[in-house]
Amino acid sequence: MHLLTVPTPKVNPNPPAFVSRNHGLSSSPVKCCSPVRVSNSFFGTGTCYWMNKEPAYPFLMRNHSTSFCIRCELHAEKDDSYYMRRCVEVARTALGCTSPNPMVGCVIVKDGNIVGEGFHPKAGQPHAEVFALKDAGVLAGNATAYVSLEPCNHYGRTPPCTEALIQAKVKRVVVGMVDPNPIVASKGVERLKEAGIDVKVGVEEDLCRKLNEAYIHRMLTRNPLGTLRYSLSLNGLFQSQLGLGADELGGYYSKLLQEYDGIIISGASLAQYSTYPRSREIGAKQPLQIIVATSSSFPIHLPVPDTNEAVVFKLKSTVLEPSTESNLHRLGIEIITLDQMELGQIFSYCGQQGLCSVLVDQRGDCSDFEEIIDKGIEQRLLQKMVAELLPLWAKDSDSDAIRVEGLGQKWIPLEDLKSQASGVSVLLEGYFR
Repeated sequence: MHLLTVPTPKVNPNPPAFVSRNHGLSSSPVKCCSPVRVSNSFFGTGTCYWMNKEPAYPFLMRNHSTSFCIRCELHAEKDDSYYMRRCVEVARTALGCTSPNPMVGCVIVKDGNIVGEGFHPKAGQPHAEVFALKDAGVLAGNATAYVSLEPCNHYGRTPPCTEALIQAKVKRVVVGMVDPNPIVASKGVERLKEAGIDVKVGVEEDLCRKLNEAYIHRMLTRNPLGTLRYSLSLNGLFQSQLGLGADELGGYYSKLLQEYDGIIISGASLAQYSTYPRSREIGAKQPLQIIVATSSSFPIHLPVPDTNEAVVFKLKSTVLEPSTESNLHRLGIEIITLDQMELGQIFSYCGQQGLCSVLVDQRGDCSDFEEIIDKGIEQRLLQKMVAELLPLWAKDSDSDAIRVEGLGQKWIPLEDLKSQASGVSVLLEGYFR
């Protein structure tokens, strides 16, 4: 692999938001064979920008004054891991759209070149392998197919992908991970081997499992993956607000709403904010609004949703405003009455509806949530947390804190804890052990 270090250019005061070959350096332009990948920490960890024309003239982004490097991939040795990582990247094109199915990407490679790519767009649509084979056409013959999840070998809404691969006469199939779905598990691999196709399993398996952690969790437990989200001040107090730009296009909160199938929100919080959380991402499928209403001290008024993709869970003692109840019935929104509000019952409903992931959002007046979150963590119904550390010092009176008590332990250990900058805030993400 060629590695070229580019000297620091004069910073363009108004650079475009993408890498373009039309912008030169202050020194002599560096020319490199196509394709070229520009990697730099400024673009974000693990982010790569490709330029597929030659010569390539990279430039430096705004407010960044260090040199960066260009990697020429033309003669680089691309192994199975390289193409599997591409499968995962392609699969994420359908983020938030495939439930109850997993996200899957497929790449067809022949003579060291990618000749076809495809992903599964949504449940009921053809699978990734079908789109990739169609993209490759006759070039799929004697090629290698890379797929992030084991190809199916059964007739469901769509025909088996194994038969499509066999009919296309691919000579080798590389699988990221075996499908945990008992209908599929290992049967696809066995069918391909029976047809004389060379099969390799487990390439970049951790990455492929991370891609579909929600789908895997639902397959193993029948419950959706539960994630708790909240905001904190620098002095450790829970906050109602989001960081600057978090709920705008490209903000972390907007992306979370795109990623999750459902979001559990407090009825009291809705009455306070009068708006439903919505992703601003282009083409995003909005999560199911799961409203928890437990207050018995006063009638709850909920804003009228702009979609019927909502469900209300209420206690017998909870009274909804007549106008609220009338509007919900008019929109066909289900109202479920429970004797006791438990996260397990809510998650059971979500699993039956095909939801693979649910975000429990602590925002605003969350008095409804105290007991729910307490028991949710204790019963291992919440697997993950996302915390936003806000750049502010709060007073006790400004916080809407949830006290998670009675767990029989002083600390709740987290694992795989990661942090990243998000605008002016810092995001922490980890898993409850």
